[in-house]
Amino acid sequence: MSKSLEEINNTVSFKEQGSYFSRLSKFIGPGLLVAVGYMDPGNWITSMGGGASYGYILLFVILISSLSAMFLQSMSARLGIASDMDLAQVTRKMISKKYAIVAWIIAELAIIATDIAEVIGSTIALNLLFHIPLIIGATITIVDVFLLLLIMKFGFRKIEAIVGVLIFTIFIIFLFEVYMAKPGTAALLQGFIPHQDIVTNNGILYMSLGIIGATIMPHNLYLHSSIVQSRTYDRQNDASKKAAIHFAQIDSNIQLSVAFVVNCLLLILGAALFYGTSQELGRFYELYDALKTSHVANAIGGGVTSTLFAVALLAAGQNATITGTLSGQIVMEGFIHLKMKPWVRRVITRLVAILPVFVCLLIYGADTQRIEDLLIFTQVFLSIALPLSIIPLIVATNNKGIMGAPFVNTKLVNIIGWILTIILCLLNIYLIISTLTEIV
Repeated sequence: MSKSLEEINNTVSFKEQGSYFSRLSKFIGPGLLVAVGYMDPGNWITSMGGGASYGYILLFVILISSLSAMFLQSMSARLGIASDMDLAQVTRKMISKKYAIVAWIIAELAIIATDIAEVIGSTIALNLLFHIPLIIGATITIVDVFLLLLIMKFGFRKIEAIVGVLIFTIFIIFLFEVYMAKPGTAALLQGFIPHQDIVTNNGILYMSLGIIGATIMPHNLYLHSSIVQSRTYDRQNDASKKAAIHFAQIDSNIQLSVAFVVNCLLLILGAALFYGTSQELGRFYELYDALKTSHVANAIGGGVTSTLFAVALLAAGQNATITGTLSGQIVMEGFIHLKMKPWVRRVITRLVAILPVFVCLLIYGADTQRIEDLLIFTQVFLSIALPLSIIPLIVATNNKGIMGAPFVNTKLVNIIGWILTIILCLLNIYLIISTLTEIV
């Protein structure tokens, strides 16, 4: 079996000697790419809308969702390092060729769905910032494919650095906006304490399910299990693998903690600015207009807050381009052992993703509500694909033949993993039914 992402596998230097923080610094990076999926523009609407509708009460739900994400991504990193395979390769090893093709198709469609959301986010951001017509903005997003391919020629660390800068940009923008909004500290802190209204109030419960159900992105589990193998640890030595797993999990938890803070900032911003008002905040344009006329915007002059929101949206879209490219290559090579030049598969994926956006724009023109409805459908499909990545992950990490005896799940990890899997699957089924019922 060929190496996962062979062009970057075992290419980033990691010396096992040196200080603790020196060794950790060499492993900081893969977690950044993983964290991108937890700051998806789709989550922005849920978090800000939840804050605007229900205040700070849903901060506890964001906390639980983030801890769940850390648990699963930690397991994914351990799988990649211990087995020397990514999740797609491991799944292919456990199932027949026929089922592997089906799994590949579903994984590819999930990545395309993610790419559609990226196209929509970038297109809307370009329209908000520069008043570029939506159909032209969608066409422009093809260009970022070639920019990414150019960057990849300079090494994987450069990609990690660019993603880090974009994440930092998003973080600083929302930190500034929350600071200007001046939320109530006491009420904010109380939001992290579980409240009975989360399960007794139907509206709050539905929003909670939306936050939890949309947290774990299927492609992130494939991605993480592969890119952690970019470091040059000793593949034949258990002690070296244990050190690599340790640093990879710290990296993951640090970056997902940043994603957790960003999602909290979004909810806090929505609560501080709009809780108790009658404004509808279910879509990007509504969020943009609301921020443009908020008291924070008035205090600092004009539409600075709304402009910064659009800049962050564009940054998030570009981040998603990078992770989508790598994930697509991982599942294609892992499930069906098909290699293709990166620029060819990337252009094909982007063209397939842009097609439904174009069709929607051609049919409905500048009807922004329709284009944002398309984004909702992509999230529904991601929910369908979720079990097909989580279940193999739990099974594989409990297999001594795949992991090696020192690296299999403990009994406690297995119990938590299966409980979490069942809960996430049930929540996503509920979300799918609720979303389709609402739209239809």
